[in-house]
Amino acid sequence: QVQLVESGGGLVQAGGSLRLSCAASGRTFSIYAMGWFRQAPGKEREFVATTTWSGGSTSYADFVKGRFTISRDSAQTMVYLQMNSLKPEDTAVYYCAARNRARGNHPNDYNFWGQGTQVTVSS
Repeated sequence: QVQLVESGGGLVQAGGSLRLSCAASGRTFSIYAMGWFRQAPGKEREFVATTTWSGGSTSYADFVKGRFTISRDSAQTMVYLQMNSLKPEDTAVYYCAARNRARGNHPNDYNFWGQGTQVTVSS
């Protein structure tokens, strides 16, 4: 099993920045990739960004390209999401997730989930 704990959410004004962190523990050697997802009230959980654990290959949803950056520190088993130029529509609960296979970026492709951290962007 892999345990994931997010931190760093909060309230920020539009145009501001936040950095989310995700600490992984347990069988981290089994992780193939880590991802960030978000879920706004009344909406489905959606993919935000992903990075492979070893190679550092990244991928982003179109709506965050150029604003968000995912990074990882495999030595400390941490994954980060730097969020810049935040918009009110970025308001959501952000989840860290891990998968142990080379699969896609649908939520069902991920095996392990954190509890989520709230990000609220005011206009």
